[in-house]
Amino acid sequence: MRMKRREFRAWKEKALTFMGMSGVGKTTLASKLPKSTWFHYSGDYRIGTKYLSEPILDNIKKQAMQIPFLRELLRSDSIYIANNITVDNLAPLSSFVGKLGDPRLGGLGLQEFKRRQSLHRQAEIAAMREIGEFIQKARDIYGYSKFVNDAGGSVCELNDEETIAHLGEHTLIVYIHADESLEEMLVQRQVDYPKPMYYQEAFLDAQLAIYLREQALSSSDDVNPDAFVRWIFPHLVAHRRPLYASIAQRFGCTVEAKDIEAVRDEADVLALVDRAL
Repeated sequence: MRMKRREFRAWKEKALTFMGMSGVGKTTLASKLPKSTWFHYSGDYRIGTKYLSEPILDNIKKQAMQIPFLRELLRSDSIYIANNITVDNLAPLSSFVGKLGDPRLGGLGLQEFKRRQSLHRQAEIAAMREIGEFIQKARDIYGYSKFVNDAGGSVCELNDEETIAHLGEHTLIVYIHADESLEEMLVQRQVDYPKPMYYQEAFLDAQLAIYLREQALSSSDDVNPDAFVRWIFPHLVAHRRPLYASIAQRFGCTVEAKDIEAVRDEADVLALVDRAL
């Protein structure tokens, strides 16, 4: 929601959405808001524990069934597999999204990769459209007057105006902008530890075509999964930058990631947003 500084200061039942690339400081900033007075909502946690819980488990079971010892135990109901997703450990969700590329190197075929990308998009839309309900629930059931939504880095990629409008109606969207040096650090992190990402399908198709042409490869099944993540990530950062900025301009404000280092407590968080307004 768009508001002036004086309106923000007078807003007693504050509700914020922190938005930006993974690693820019969304969770760090949210952690400065005391859980005794702020209801903390993690979009990725909600996706993993509710909307993609069954597909994640199915994927794990499918892998386990490839091991004869585990296959017999699973088929006889002697053991069961459960998710242990936490706000700080989203590895099961990440492993489900997977990486595009040669199955022999742990990659996913293009059709399966896009299927999982689609499931993730649907799950993220559903999780973000719950924000209004959760704000009310936090107040009515738990007695929280303030709410913070730690949104996933891909929230700008949803290409669903109704979902973004819902976030903008119920929260002040705060875009955490990474400067050039931080972007370089984020890119280097992906180079060192390439991890699964969500991509808009049109963006993926266009970038994959360029990559295959540059590498003289005939299909995505020939792609090294980690090498493709390393190659595409700088393009993804550039692709997302204007999407974040547009959302913030319409429904909130922009703060600089470099300023988060000086934030110590709730007062500092609110002062940071106040200055941005």
